[in-house]
Amino acid sequence: MHASLYSDPQLYDCVFPPGQHGSFYASEAQRHGGPVLELGCGTGQLLIPIAQNGLRIVGLDLSDDMLSAAGARAESLAVAVEFVDGPMQAFDLGERFAYIFTARNSLLHLHSIDDLLACFSCVRQHLQPGGVFGFDIFNPNVRILASPREERVPVMRIIHPERGEVSIDSTNDYDAATQVNRATWYFSTPDEPDFLAAPLHLRSIFPQELLLLLAEGGLRLVTRAGDLSWEPFTSDSRRQVCVCRSA
Repeated sequence: MHASLYSDPQLYDCVFPPGQHGSFYASEAQRHGGPVLELGCGTGQLLIPIAQNGLRIVGLDLSDDMLSAAGARAESLAVAVEFVDGPMQAFDLGERFAYIFTARNSLLHLHSIDDLLACFSCVRQHLQPGGVFGFDIFNPNVRILASPREERVPVMRIIHPERGEVSIDSTNDYDAATQVNRATWYFSTPDEPDFLAAPLHLRSIFPQELLLLLAEGGLRLVTRAGDLSWEPFTSDSRRQVCVCRSA
């Protein structure tokens, strides 16, 4: 069955648990203070702990299913969070934030230069003086992007509360002209192979290109690390963990 992973919050949470991202962004939010805005907040895994630490936080997402799950999670924990339905490249919330972040490659769902610049412009307009914009995206690996189009490779195994052990494979289909990899993730159990085929289309932003995009969007890169432990960024880093301010 073909469907979006973002229409199944329970499966999404199994595939993408908060992990190190949870403690990283909670720490960053405490360091920079509130109010806080998360773009692409999903099921609220990262923002609800920030609210539990006493900071006002707003979560924005384009998926009604994800926002519904996030709202239910916040309500079950008696946490006050404001959720907004909308795209990260076109929002106007009528306030400014000390810290804005978007995590776990969410920025890469914006495929065009125009959308990326629109997002950066919105971020800049919503930052308080001295405010910070943080995000993490993968550092493109040309070997992975150049893999054969029909080749299925294992991604991970997860434990689903209803289906049990689920294996996930992926195919890649990288378009060099747009820098978008139109991957498909296949979810299987021993009794139900390929019960879900979910598209995952992410843009690649190369390290030098990122500097130009940020500058054109009115932002300045302050720090870029290679992982969530603040290791220095190198050509071998798997991630680009970035801290930006208004230019």
